[in-house]
Amino acid sequence: MRHGKKVNHLGRKAAHRKAMLANMACSLIEHKRINTTVAKAKALKQFVEPLITKSKAENNKTAEKGTHNRRIVFKNLRDKYAVTELFSVVSEKVADRPGGYTRIIKLGNRLGDNADMAMIELVDFNELYNVGKPKKKSTRRSRRGSGAKTEAPVAAVAEPKVEAQTDAEVKADDSEE
Repeated sequence: MRHGKKVNHLGRKAAHRKAMLANMACSLIEHKRINTTVAKAKALKQFVEPLITKSKAENNKTAEKGTHNRRIVFKNLRDKYAVTELFSVVSEKVADRPGGYTRIIKLGNRLGDNADMAMIELVDFNELYNVGKPKKKSTRRSRRGSGAKTEAPVAAVAEPKVEAQTDAEVKADDSEE
């Protein structure tokens, strides 16, 4: 039984697993999306999202906190270029997002060994998903106000009548062009 086991070991020893997740996180930060197996993508999501939260500007208002958060992230990633990219480019994009910085999209099975494959990407860097959607208002909802609201039915609004143009006006408009 697997009661209380929260970490997926991915068939690796602890040092190998930490190194693999650090390398995958650096690749994700650098390339903004990577292809991997579903299990590794889920483990990477749990690994990288707290690091992105530490990189946000609201968590680094003072120099001491900013330096401390950079050191914590560097301890996990072990790549100064990835840390720089995370604290500059990525943190600016995710500044207004309250969490959920990554998205896992399942791709199907790998040909060689039939493993479930997935693409994990940073949500704010996918321009295709964000084009048609308007920005949501962020509001906090409470359970108290969830009752049915009684609104008055909207009355039919009379549209203003458009007067038809006479032939003389249409000819005058055409001659001006």
